[in-house]
Amino acid sequence: MTATEEKILYIGSHAEEKPDMAAVPFVFANAALAMDIKATVVLMSEGVYLARKGYVDNMPAAGGFPTMAKLLNDFRDQGGRLLVCTPCIKERKIDVTDLVEGAQATAAAQVNLEAMSSKAVFSF
Repeated sequence: MTATEEKILYIGSHAEEKPDMAAVPFVFANAALAMDIKATVVLMSEGVYLARKGYVDNMPAAGGFPTMAKLLNDFRDQGGRLLVCTPCIKERKIDVTDLVEGAQATAAAQVNLEAMSSKAVFSF
């Protein structure tokens, strides 16, 4: 890591309904992590389904990318931070205990703080 921390925030709002768009935040985040840049992915809207245990296990690869399960596992293995919108999971009746290991429920204030401390923010 360089003397000043480099961090990028990626916001994902898609799941199985648009599997190629669901994969993109994790493709970018995995690339950032490989470059020693801290990466945080925030899942919102339909994207929160990706953080539900078992959801990505049978999603086919899309957009020429690896499977969503591989992307998510690689992201977590490389130390990526995964935040999940609390109001979004409540709307979809997903309990925090149903989230994958390492996922943290969050709300707007924390997302704003993440964005303010990041060098860049991408939304997909």
